[in-house]
Amino acid sequence: MLEIRNVWKTFHPGTPNEVRALQGVDLTLEDGSFTIIIGTNGSGKSTTLNAVAGSFFVDEGQLRIGGTDVTRWPEHRRASLIGRVFQNPFSGTAPSLSIAENFSLAARRGLSRGLGPALGSRMKAEMRDAVRQLNMGLEARLDNAIGTLSGGQRQALTLLMAAWRKPQLLLLDEHTAALDPKSADQVIALSETLIARDRLTTLMVTHSMQQAASLGDRLIMMHRGKVIHDLRGAEKARVRPADLLERFEELRRSELLDESAAEMLERLYV
Repeated sequence: MLEIRNVWKTFHPGTPNEVRALQGVDLTLEDGSFTIIIGTNGSGKSTTLNAVAGSFFVDEGQLRIGGTDVTRWPEHRRASLIGRVFQNPFSGTAPSLSIAENFSLAARRGLSRGLGPALGSRMKAEMRDAVRQLNMGLEARLDNAIGTLSGGQRQALTLLMAAWRKPQLLLLDEHTAALDPKSADQVIALSETLIARDRLTTLMVTHSMQQAASLGDRLIMMHRGKVIHDLRGAEKARVRPADLLERFEELRRSELLDESAAEMLERLYV
């Protein structure tokens, strides 16, 4: 379903601010798989999602979704294949528009825009049925501006909208990180329900070791723009949050050793 082949991306090349964000990333997601990505800050997690979404063009490599080469497709064109939820609950929606109007825009993502025909009685009935499953009473408020809702309510609706057209690929970029624990649990439960019900091929970034261990059928760990661990099957099913924390600790110790060795060599040759 998703193929990432030898993808490289460097920001600000040749300057003091150069960042080698992705270094030869290779990853294939099977149809209907639910893959989690973890890693330290700057490891390339969100950059990978941005590369797939088309937020920028990669320097080298190839990206394919559903067998289609989208490497040189702009972001708005890829939107016809991708549903995405951002970390900030106030991203990805138009706050001054109503819930119904935002759903209408989501339904036509990647297609020609226009609110008129999309907001018929049938569409509103479908929206109402979808929103009712949130158990937040929002099905009676479809004409309310989405910007007046709480972060948790808005993120739950954003997730519903991202999955509305059953996209070929769903991208979840730390989509519960800005929420309170109760709202985060609600959004995660909704995520699991939608992904399982519609067999959505999903790539999710998280900082939560609990989420990383308990969700999905595959776990990718990135560091310095590379995939360093790929757990799936029985190995993924057995992993616990403590195991993941230990892997991060091993990585930290290894980096400290590398720094110490570099300092020793520097002293030897000064």
